[in-house]
Amino acid sequence: MADIVKQILTRPIQIADQLTKACDEASSFRQECQELKSKTERIAGILRQSARAGNDLYERPTRRIVDDTEQVLEKALSLVLKCRINSFVKRAFTIIQTSSFRKISLQLENSIGDVSWLLRVSASSDDRDGYLGLPPIAANEPILCLIWEQVAILYTGSLEDRSDAAASLVSLARDNDRYGKLLIEEGGVVPLLKLAKEGRPEGQENAARAIGLLGKDPDSVEQIVNAGVCPVFAKILKDGKMKVQAVVAWAISELAMHHPKCQDPFAQNNVVRLLVSHLAFETVEEHSKYVIASRQKLSLHSVLMGSDSSSSGVKGAEDVAQGRQFAEAKQMQNLVNNTKALKTVANSSQGSNHSQPGAGAGHSGLNSKYGQQKQVNNNMAFSGTSVKGREFEDPATKTYMKAMAAKALSRLCRGNASICRSITESRALLCFAILVEKAADDVQYYSVMALMEISAVAEQNPELRRSAFKPTSPAARAVVDQLLRIVEQADSELLIPCVQALGNLARTFRATETRIIPPLVKLLDENEPEVAAEAVLALTKFTCPDNFLHVDHSISIIEAGGVKHLIQLVYFGEHAVQLPASILLAYIALHVPDSEELAQEQVLIVLEWALKQHSLNQDELFESLVPEAKSRLELYQSRNAR
Repeated sequence: MADIVKQILTRPIQIADQLTKACDEASSFRQECQELKSKTERIAGILRQSARAGNDLYERPTRRIVDDTEQVLEKALSLVLKCRINSFVKRAFTIIQTSSFRKISLQLENSIGDVSWLLRVSASSDDRDGYLGLPPIAANEPILCLIWEQVAILYTGSLEDRSDAAASLVSLARDNDRYGKLLIEEGGVVPLLKLAKEGRPEGQENAARAIGLLGKDPDSVEQIVNAGVCPVFAKILKDGKMKVQAVVAWAISELAMHHPKCQDPFAQNNVVRLLVSHLAFETVEEHSKYVIASRQKLSLHSVLMGSDSSSSGVKGAEDVAQGRQFAEAKQMQNLVNNTKALKTVANSSQGSNHSQPGAGAGHSGLNSKYGQQKQVNNNMAFSGTSVKGREFEDPATKTYMKAMAAKALSRLCRGNASICRSITESRALLCFAILVEKAADDVQYYSVMALMEISAVAEQNPELRRSAFKPTSPAARAVVDQLLRIVEQADSELLIPCVQALGNLARTFRATETRIIPPLVKLLDENEPEVAAEAVLALTKFTCPDNFLHVDHSISIIEAGGVKHLIQLVYFGEHAVQLPASILLAYIALHVPDSEELAQEQVLIVLEWALKQHSLNQDELFESLVPEAKSRLELYQSRNAR
């Protein structure tokens, strides 16, 4: 840095020396030239002092101020050189106005103020004298100079001053997106990350919040990631105070929302696992029926969850036969009985060791077995990350941490199959289900949003769908139970994302799973068009040809009374729901053309009417599907009439 600063300052110092010499050699306007010489010497002295400061100078304002100063010195030198002309004829034809000296003199005065401010703003907190004021250069852009001052404090101030500076930058970034861009351009991200890494908790919070506010667009997020935000945030999520960790989780969610390409760098720095650990803290342990251990360790999970290697590739509605379930149940019972017996013997052995100190050597093998089993049991209890003492955090902080962890995970997994796979292979899926059931407000909301995002990826990714949402998985069943509960209540702001999630999982449900369709059909009669439209879209995913059980699901919709509601939506619904309702009705007619109820409700007439509507005929799927469904109905209904 010192070499760069000296390089920047070399040229203006040389020009200042030339200007001083030229002022002494002036043959006209000598008084004005002497005034310029006096100011030039002051500038040269401050520039040399700046060069000696070296590393302490903040590079961004240094470049800007020194460039402006250099231009002023060159203009002054050009003016003074005209005063050295000795020939009378040349002097007569060289016009120099007195106002030019006044203008240059004012500009030199401003340069003195700018360079003096640069020295003050770059000084350490001990050498800085209170309020720095604004330099003359701030007349054009005062916010820029305010940003320079705060960033300079981040570089050279005490921890307390740096925390205050970060808080000021939070206010600037929150007020105006342009200020945030300026802050990034002026090199503010690196010292903010340094404060987040090394500062006190309050300073870390301010720095993390500022970084989250700065990532308002893809370019800004990319610069923040390139500056090294991922390892810094990962370190805080592992070892930091919970209040700081919560703000970091929020900042990650903001960065991921505005630039999805940062998802993988965060995942590569272990951020996803750390967020899942925070989500699991005091969540899984409170529900013993949901105990899950590491995939790499022997545990009840491999039995209870049916997650052995032989079942990992089985398709959604076809996996795990009853015979294997019985074998697994028997295996589980044997494991439990063996564990109880082992612990009983080991406990008695421990008791004898306490009463007979010399008897320990004869039971070393049994103690070794007990130690291994104890290690397995310990692995089944989750404490989240390794941070000590966080169980003593106040409940509000714990709740906020869970909410922000869920929010960050929902943003990180959006459209990202690898991160979704990491989440579903951990205990996070089960944690989300528990939090949807037991938590409230933001924790519940962001948990539902995370499930919706994961299900959306699973809809497009057969491998993820089969591994994460197979019907025999207790975690998947718990998720569906909670989604269905909210849909059945139909009075929550979570209703729409839950409907979307169930629709995304349409291909995972078996034909025997009869509880999903009726609640969705009931929503077709919803007064809110948005809810009805989402219910139609979800049911369409059950009946489209891509769903292997589309015929069974179509029959279920008919049996649940869905045809009447769909007819009402086709005739009287808004366009946002009218078109998808027509498509869903056409699918049902195509798959079950011989249905007596379709004939009774005169669905053929409804489809004929829909085909005449210009607003509906603009859709390609409608144009191809509805005529085909109409032909099928005509064929079967005419056959029935005969």
